[in-house]
Amino acid sequence: MKRIAVLGSTGSIGEQTLDVAQRHPDRLQVVGLAAHHNGARLQAQAAATGAKKLALMDEGAAQEAGVPGGMQAVLDVATDPSVDLVVVAVAGVIGLEPTVAAIRAGKQIALASKEVLVAAGEIVMPLARAHGTLLTPIDSEHSALFQCLDGRDPATLGRLILTASGGPFRGKTRSDLADVTAERALAHPTWRMGGKITVDSATLMNKGLEVVEARWLFDVPIDRVDVVVHPQSIVHSLVELTDGSVLAQLGWPDMRLPIQFALLYPDRPASGLTRWSPLASPHLTFEAPDVETFRCLALARESVRRGGTFPCALNAANEEAANAFLQGECGFLQIADVVEEVLDAHQPGEVSLESLLAVDSWARDRARQAMRSE
Repeated sequence: MKRIAVLGSTGSIGEQTLDVAQRHPDRLQVVGLAAHHNGARLQAQAAATGAKKLALMDEGAAQEAGVPGGMQAVLDVATDPSVDLVVVAVAGVIGLEPTVAAIRAGKQIALASKEVLVAAGEIVMPLARAHGTLLTPIDSEHSALFQCLDGRDPATLGRLILTASGGPFRGKTRSDLADVTAERALAHPTWRMGGKITVDSATLMNKGLEVVEARWLFDVPIDRVDVVVHPQSIVHSLVELTDGSVLAQLGWPDMRLPIQFALLYPDRPASGLTRWSPLASPHLTFEAPDVETFRCLALARESVRRGGTFPCALNAANEEAANAFLQGECGFLQIADVVEEVLDAHQPGEVSLESLLAVDSWARDRARQAMRSE
């Protein structure tokens, strides 16, 4: 029996994680739950799962719900002695501190918050290796790469190829996107996700963040991580080996499958999910991403080439701009402009947990300034 804590339990990945746990009551026990502010949903989840260790990041909401609140309460859930595995599924870089604390406490990590490695892969991955931490990715793309690479000699790895659906605006030009609304950006053709990540999918920043995450997760140079647009979302990613062979992982776009793999690895029990057949998808297509229209993908790559604290600044600026777009306070095309302006203004420093948190705060302020000046 593996005892798990779910950080971000009331979000899309969190809810699906609890569904997976419910499907495997003989293998998974939910003992801890943490969310941002939805106290009513958190209490309902606790009643359904029997979880006793609870927290809300929002201290006002926590007080109202009668549960511990603030970052320390979330850290307490992540490091509780009763927890074997921590699912990090919070939105944004807020998951960084709990991830580091959980690694130091000897927990296994199932990581859905790609921002953790985007902002701090340079310190998180060495820390995980030093502690012998098993870190399994939940993103469907990185899960696919992990599955294709599992047990393989790293020297045989040629390229990682991440697939992208293309989002709701695939094939559109910059002029087409000048006045798009949040409602249109949230109409993703394949996946059902939270608001911010769906906007990131529309700008292709989500794929840019995944490129950065893959660079750290699999310890490969950024120039050996490629992206292809695959609208059907059946091929979740591919690995090219040094001899030219290409391996791929395929399946229906259902996040519960990579979640189950991350939680129960290396076991593969029956999932009860709909099985995919090649006959169900006879026409699979691939195309190059349009990096001129969707500039965020190129900006993410550039942040890694600049190195140091630049990816952290990129992530923070994007979070601010994407959330402002959702509130009607920033244009769709302006998101990339804001990120680029913050990168150009950034003065890099040493990479440490403290400095990254400071850069995150600075980049958010700078992004807000950029949006006010537009």
